[in-house]
Amino acid sequence: MKREEVFDGLRRSPTVDVCVIGGGINGLSVFRELALQGINVLLVEKGDYCSGASSALSRMVHGGLRYLENGEFNLVKESLVERDRLLRNAPHLVAPLPTTVPVFSVFSGLANSAVRFLGLTRNPSRRGAIAIKLGLTIYDFLTRKRALMPKHRFRGRKTSLAKWPALNPGIKSSATYHDAWVSHPERVGIELLQDGLSANASAGAINYAELRRDVSGGFAVYDHIDATMTTIKPSLIINATGGWIDMANATLLPKNAHPAPLMGGTKGSHLIIDNAELLKALDGHMIYYENEDGRVCILFPYLGKVLVGSTDIRIDNPENIACTPEERDYILQSLAFVLPGIKIQRHEIIYQFSGVRPLPASKDQFTGRIPRDHFCTFIEPDKSGPPILCMIGGKWTTFRSFGELAANMALSKLGRKRRVATEDRAIGGGRAFPANSDEWISRVAALTGLEEQRIDQLFQRYGTDAEVLAQFIAVGSDEAMPHPGYSRREILFLIRNEAVEHLDDILLRRTTLAISGELSLKMIDAVLELLACEKNWPASRRDDERAAFLHMLTERHGADIAALNARNEQGEYDAKQQQGSDESSFRQRPLPGRSDRSRRVQ
Repeated sequence: MKREEVFDGLRRSPTVDVCVIGGGINGLSVFRELALQGINVLLVEKGDYCSGASSALSRMVHGGLRYLENGEFNLVKESLVERDRLLRNAPHLVAPLPTTVPVFSVFSGLANSAVRFLGLTRNPSRRGAIAIKLGLTIYDFLTRKRALMPKHRFRGRKTSLAKWPALNPGIKSSATYHDAWVSHPERVGIELLQDGLSANASAGAINYAELRRDVSGGFAVYDHIDATMTTIKPSLIINATGGWIDMANATLLPKNAHPAPLMGGTKGSHLIIDNAELLKALDGHMIYYENEDGRVCILFPYLGKVLVGSTDIRIDNPENIACTPEERDYILQSLAFVLPGIKIQRHEIIYQFSGVRPLPASKDQFTGRIPRDHFCTFIEPDKSGPPILCMIGGKWTTFRSFGELAANMALSKLGRKRRVATEDRAIGGGRAFPANSDEWISRVAALTGLEEQRIDQLFQRYGTDAEVLAQFIAVGSDEAMPHPGYSRREILFLIRNEAVEHLDDILLRRTTLAISGELSLKMIDAVLELLACEKNWPASRRDDERAAFLHMLTERHGADIAALNARNEQGEYDAKQQQGSDESSFRQRPLPGRSDRSRRVQ
């Protein structure tokens, strides 16, 4: 449904059962949950979908091993269940990730872990082999019935250094277990949105819009694209704005009804590094390590590059945050500690990103002690407005269960019953996922007339949703783009069907062109030309859009304009580079302990 159709529908009938504000992963999850139950639900997002914290995660889908120290056993158990569900329900985007922990002592951390568990200290500390062994044993116990992943294993120092010779030689041993990673979290968000819209004709969603109180004390949706206001009458509002939850409440509630602060986020920054020696040193594993100060850090192969992070810094304002030079230096220092022989040059940092973790309000000075769990609470204003259900906390892995919780509370408030469960419901391109991907690719190639290599490429990006996209490509005249992994009609399909309103929507979130370091100035201009033609933008608007995107890329993501220009002439976009070499490995390794449902699972 196009945004014009949504606004036209609201003008004809402004009454909606639920208005969800916030189009991050949790807002999209609860939107999908409610749409599947037949609820007249409207989602309003002030920016683009998954453009805030939901695009700035560590790309991990995990149980939260370190949360065991805080005594958050229920959260770890829930996270592991949801991790395994995502492996089944979104196999085109989520895959197993072998994870190795370098161990630098035997007994370190035991006493401190115990007192931290009891809440008697706030200080981080190094964890020794026994503490790590205990945590991994609990991890295995919590997943014993599903047995989707191999059990953990320890390696001695000699064996560890033989497999990872670049590791700090001061290690005593290493431990390997399995979690998972998500190749493109923003696409998960878009597919949740599309699942909800396709299931319910009365459901609607609008990005670049904002719910506001109007002059009469009611509510209206302000359209940032057309600068218009449209009145709506919601029976219930769900505040799923994450780090912005208190700011949103301040605009939605009367001044005498503002609650105490509900959120207190921390900032996490990450780097994407293009260094062949570093990528090879990981041997396909994530290294989950402690820096010298006890802060947990990660690095793992990501789309042919290496993702390294992260920081954990208190922050009050979630707007326009970026990775600071100090954060970058900290991350590089941590990397130098765990892999001391590998030197990273400044130009090898091809992308950086930051996001605010939506944590519950807390005065704890040690950010690692702030609970990572989620919960919902109602704010019941006086007769001046509908109740507001606030979604507080949460982590990316548990978006489905968090959305389910909020939806159940909303349904109860509305006096409606749940009629569709989502525990085993596939997401987007995970539907009807083939046991044999080669046969699926051959069938779609025969159906559309496109080459099997091209269908394979689309399948890697979109799962089984690639069939509809391939049919769109096949019925028109297609052309190559400056990045040969994409074609003109593929980009057009995304623009027309995925609520693209600005250049950054498609280059940062609908595709992985920027984060994978595969973006050139020529590709930027080619995509901008398509977008401008579709939107009928005048030349001045095109120039403004280009300038705004390049400024964002430089200021928020550390991109070097000279490097973007240099990629115009480099022949780096060969078949190996298309969508990153990791995407090939993503489809070649079967899920441990299971039949080869697809070759796409790592």
